[in-house]
Amino acid sequence: MLNLKPNIADPDGFYETLINAQRDLTDDAVDRMNAKLILILSNHIGDNDVLAEAITLAAGEARE
Repeated sequence: MLNLKPNIADPDGFYETLINAQRDLTDDAVDRMNAKLILILSNHIGDNDVLAEAITLAAGEARE
């Protein structure tokens, strides 16, 4: 089951780390980094049902 409750101990710190990692990258490089990050985190989660739930949620929100 996908956890939708806030679960990041320091969300602002996480966001800062993410933005700093993307600083000075081209848009294409940011897209590649984000794709790699998605695959790395998906592998860490490792549960196809949870991943499918997340994909469905993200796809629905992207269409809004």
